[in-house]
Amino acid sequence: MFKHSASVIRTIAACCMFLLSSCVQSSSLPTATATPTSVLTPTPTGALNQTPVATATTTAPRRYTAHVVLSGGARPDDLVFDRQGRLLFSDFYNGTVSRVNSDGSVTRILNGLAGPEGLVVLADGTLIIAEQRPNRILSLAPGAHLPVVLRNLPGTPSTARCKDGVDGIAFDATTQTLIVPDSPTGKVYRMSLDGKTLTLLASGIVRPVGAAVDAHGTIYVADECGAAIWSITPAGRSAKTTRIGGFGMPDDVIFDQHGNILVIDLQPSIHALVRMNLATGKREILASRGFIEPQGLVIDQHDDIFVSDDYADIIVEYKPA
Repeated sequence: MFKHSASVIRTIAACCMFLLSSCVQSSSLPTATATPTSVLTPTPTGALNQTPVATATTTAPRRYTAHVVLSGGARPDDLVFDRQGRLLFSDFYNGTVSRVNSDGSVTRILNGLAGPEGLVVLADGTLIIAEQRPNRILSLAPGAHLPVVLRNLPGTPSTARCKDGVDGIAFDATTQTLIVPDSPTGKVYRMSLDGKTLTLLASGIVRPVGAAVDAHGTIYVADECGAAIWSITPAGRSAKTTRIGGFGMPDDVIFDQHGNILVIDLQPSIHALVRMNLATGKREILASRGFIEPQGLVIDQHDDIFVSDDYADIIVEYKPA
């Protein structure tokens, strides 16, 4: 997440938060509808002309209803499910990682972190955390109360625009490794689960943040300050990178089960949840109303999409209607 500091953005956010609060209190969040958009016309450089890396087996939902999962008391950022299917979220500003329980209550898992962002849960329940301010990766073993440092990343974060530390991370099931965008350097690495091995996959990205990996090992990375999504296809010791433009400030990216990628675009003029079909390049806005600064993004096997907004202090679930 790129931390905006301009006063005009804070002013706009405050106004939007007031409006969103009224909406939440009335329990009348709008129904989301997949809407084709010409604002986000794709400008690929070849990726969409190749054989798609994901194949749609069923039709993706067209309409969704919005349900508030969490409101107030936290500033949720990145999202992930734990092994029991419960929602975990990082809170950059309060330095915490928490769990949303089935009854809507929240359980604090970790305190005292220096800007926690991306989260990954491994098969044994180990929680991997991207810590932005020191630009490092942490690991919390099941039952442990304190995390350990897996790896300090090469980049040096700063307060310069687009030079914040690590943001999103992803798990690559095809290689049992972690995908780690080193945001300050514009590089993307593959890291072993013990943190001992770090392999460069791609460089030259303006600010790589959220990442996702498909079933074939192709990696998609959101370039928050480069208005693009990058696909990275590993091939032996080298990797082929392809830029897919036409975005504003993409922050997070995930796959659904219908041959699409879902993207959170937090550019103030867009502020939307976008769906893009990898085979056709078609893009649709699934939700845009009520956002202040959308951040985290996850989807379950029922096509329920969860979006967090750290300025609105809210997590919203979009259920197929």
